[in-house]
Amino acid sequence: MAALPLLKDALALVKRSQSDLAKHLGVSPASVTLMVKFNKWPKGYGGEFELRARIVGYLIEHGLPTDVAYAALNEAPPATCANTTPGAAADAAISGPPTNLEDPYMLLRKHTINREARQHFRIPRDPFTDEMESDADVFLSEDIRYVRASMRQTAKHGGMLAVVAESGGGKSTLRHDLADWIQSAREPITIIEPYVIGMEDSDKKGKPLKSADITGAVIRTVSPGTPLRATYSDRAAQMHNILKQSAQVGRKHVLIIEEAHALATPTIKHLKRFYELQDGFKKLLAIILIGQTELEWKLSEHNPEVREVVQRCEMVKLPPLDNHIEAYLRHKLQRVELDFDALIAADAVEAIRNLLRHTVTEASRSSKRESRVVSLCHPLAINNLVSAAMNEAVKIGAPKVTGALITAAVRA
Repeated sequence: MAALPLLKDALALVKRSQSDLAKHLGVSPASVTLMVKFNKWPKGYGGEFELRARIVGYLIEHGLPTDVAYAALNEAPPATCANTTPGAAADAAISGPPTNLEDPYMLLRKHTINREARQHFRIPRDPFTDEMESDADVFLSEDIRYVRASMRQTAKHGGMLAVVAESGGGKSTLRHDLADWIQSAREPITIIEPYVIGMEDSDKKGKPLKSADITGAVIRTVSPGTPLRATYSDRAAQMHNILKQSAQVGRKHVLIIEEAHALATPTIKHLKRFYELQDGFKKLLAIILIGQTELEWKLSEHNPEVREVVQRCEMVKLPPLDNHIEAYLRHKLQRVELDFDALIAADAVEAIRNLLRHTVTEASRSSKRESRVVSLCHPLAINNLVSAAMNEAVKIGAPKVTGALITAAVRA
């Protein structure tokens, strides 16, 4: 693979040093220098693919757009490879860092509607905070409906599915929606969720989720109170038998791993073995992985270590709400008995769309500077921006949230 001449510039854009990156990766600053200058990767730490994925994730976490983060390592995102023309993928792989990147964290900072704003707008309940109480609270665009249907079909009929979205993109909402659907529809499906608190993809950063942890979670969930057998091989056989017995009385099982972008590569490889657990022709365990965009990199078809999993795993993405901002806000406000037209001015929606998009200028293969738009129009970002604008409106006694107040909220 190519060297990383752009990584230093990418770190500067997100105001982080090579030493900061070294601490995040759990390697020495000298190792990062060797990566950047000489394309020499330290042994261990999950290998080169693992380190590249973690570097991309680190850059995205600190505000760099996904495509630019990949480009910093001279890589094209998997989605770009799959969905663009052959030349476009090559251009993305050699793109440089953006020249006019705004700080996305300025737009994503958490805001809630304060008491004065709630009184001013006569808001009985915050429409953006702790508002999800039933499936009727879930906003459904065509894309979200497809992802929701994919999750339900996987849980009910089997398969392996990866759900990918940016932070705040609605992944957890759909996970809760799936659990609510299983319960309300009385579907005979058991959800198995290993604990992922503190999960990271290396021992240097946290506690990796291992196959033994998944095996234990299956046994404890499907057959509560059953003592775990001592050796892992015996425990694996125990899990298989428990799943078969449960399936024979009509139960189905779905393993859901949230924060799956933090899975270690060996664990991802082992998922194939869980997926292949069968009783005759009947699959015993469906798998749904839910994670941020780094998961897309880890499940890249170009990573030979996980190719067998990638061949069996469907991937669906939750895109930004660029064309659904007004419909989304109407839905959120209506759920707390508020009138969108009485609270939000006509120019506010376009202001939200513009502020949550930014233009990235890059160098293409032809050496020309080319621009494209990156969107952050995800539910959490929209919620925060409108909440902040409502707080700003109180200061001047404005009766509605206007485009000017949306802009002022960002600058506040």
